[in-house]
Amino acid sequence: MKIIIINGPNLNLLGKREPEVYGHKTFEDYFSELQFRFKDVELEYFQSNIEGELITKLQEVGFEYDGIVLNAAAYTHTSVGLGDAVKAIGTPVVEVHISNTYNREDYRHVSYISPGAKGVILGFGLQSYDLAIRSFL
Repeated sequence: MKIIIINGPNLNLLGKREPEVYGHKTFEDYFSELQFRFKDVELEYFQSNIEGELITKLQEVGFEYDGIVLNAAAYTHTSVGLGDAVKAIGTPVVEVHISNTYNREDYRHVSYISPGAKGVILGFGLQSYDLAIRSFL
């Protein structure tokens, strides 16, 4: 099984950015834990702060992988293009968020990703990624 995690803007700052919301662990450290936990799964990771790069990556992997775990971060609430890319590909996508977006600002209650996603997992901290991977097994 081949699964890629795609993270959007500012998630490269995990461990530094708003630790009261996102925790103290870097994503790279957590990704190593995921690779150890899911030894039978070929896990990859991609992060970009650039919307077009995220769309390009979805198109590159969207017909070859078994699953995509997507945390589009702030682009979740603004990017029609990312939402369209999720709908256009054949690989199922699970939308994830570290925080419970419904406990935050009103604009975070709208997702352009959800209508094309297999499912949505939010509010479980970094464990949201673990749950998303499990949904493909």
